Amino acid sequence: MFQLAPNIDLMFTEAGNSAAARVRAAAAAGFGAVEMWGPAGKDLPALKDALKETGVQLTAQLAEPRMQFMLPPRDHSPFFHGLDEGVSTALLLGCPRMVVQAGTGFGGRKRQDQLDELIEIFAKGSAQIEGSGITLVLEPLNIRVDHPGALLDRTAEAVYVARGVGLPNFGVVYDLYHSTVEGEDVAAELANAGDTIKYVQIADAPGRGEPGSGAIDWAARLTDLQNSRYDGPIGLEYYPTIESAKSVRMIQNLVAAS
Repeated sequence: MFQLAPNIDLMFTEAGNSAAARVRAAAAAGFGAVEMWGPAGKDLPALKDALKETGVQLTAQLAEPRMQFMLPPRDHSPFFHGLDEGVSTALLLGCPRMVVQAGTGFGGRKRQDQLDELIEIFAKGSAQIEGSGITLVLEPLNIRVDHPGALLDRTAEAVYVARGVGLPNFGVVYDLYHSTVEGEDVAAELANAGDTIKYVQIADAPGRGEPGSGAIDWAARLTDLQNSRYDGPIGLEYYPTIESAKSVRMIQNLVAAS
């Protein structure tokens, strides 16, 4: 059975604004894992204490700052500086993954050149944090609804970058919501990606609500994930349309039935 990890920036808001309180609420709802967006603005010592007290695992956090790698002046130094800080935070919180994104594409330059530059950037970043125990995972984002102008909108292109980097501490986030919105064939994308997928996130489409709120065939999609042999955690990165604890029970029931 998959380990489910609610996103505490989107869910369990009923517990208040504190990340620590949301971790405790997730634990009370029966979860052994959570994910979050960036650590900025969070009380990290309190969050660390909540994770330790509840035994909840933080599965993923965003690398900060989020960069516009391809737009002038193309100064990537904040990214590399931020990686060291991010690793320190990840180690403090026991988080094994940092999510990276490509930013906006630059219309005046060939797409292939931009993808190849991403390989150079992320190869350097992965080498920089080698030995830390932290894996960088690259997330493609849909451009049809949520992220117009994003350079990396196709799962296959994220896989191309990951294979170009070619390091064990770098991989791909397969976000089933973004993939579905882009009209991708889920089973085919998972088969092509193989073991480059090192994290999975889900939400329903349309609407980006909890599974069951949209039109995705979850029995089929969960079967696709099982057939892909991915056995890591699944981040629940959705905007709940009902109270958080009720929405996550829907997912738990879907997974249990799969």
